[in-house]
Amino acid sequence: MAMDPDALAKAFVQHYYTTFDTSREQLAALYQEGSMLTFEGQQVLGSQNIVHKLTTLPFQQCQHSITTVDCQPSGPAGGWLVFVSGNLQLSGEAHALKFSQMFHLIPTQQGSFYVLNDIFRLNYA
Repeated sequence: MAMDPDALAKAFVQHYYTTFDTSREQLAALYQEGSMLTFEGQQVLGSQNIVHKLTTLPFQQCQHSITTVDCQPSGPAGGWLVFVSGNLQLSGEAHALKFSQMFHLIPTQQGSFYVLNDIFRLNYA
């Protein structure tokens, strides 16, 4: 059965950012030990280390607002590249921060996906 890449990407993005904004520690289920996060140039390897990085960011509450989601197949293994741009509103801040994030999703034997690569950057004007 063919998978609609746009529907997959939008469903993943909605799940990821809803989870990030409400319960970051729950993001561990989306990564594996071989997963890598590059956050503002700092590389972090492994699910536990990635979640530690995300849960110790210098803010407690935030709200992501997604502007665009683009998706491409990443090869014969059935993976997907998902590129996101949007705004990040931190609690107590007047202005939202613009960001871009890229995810490389890999299929699992259980029929779902995990994040192999995750690259996040704030976009400064």
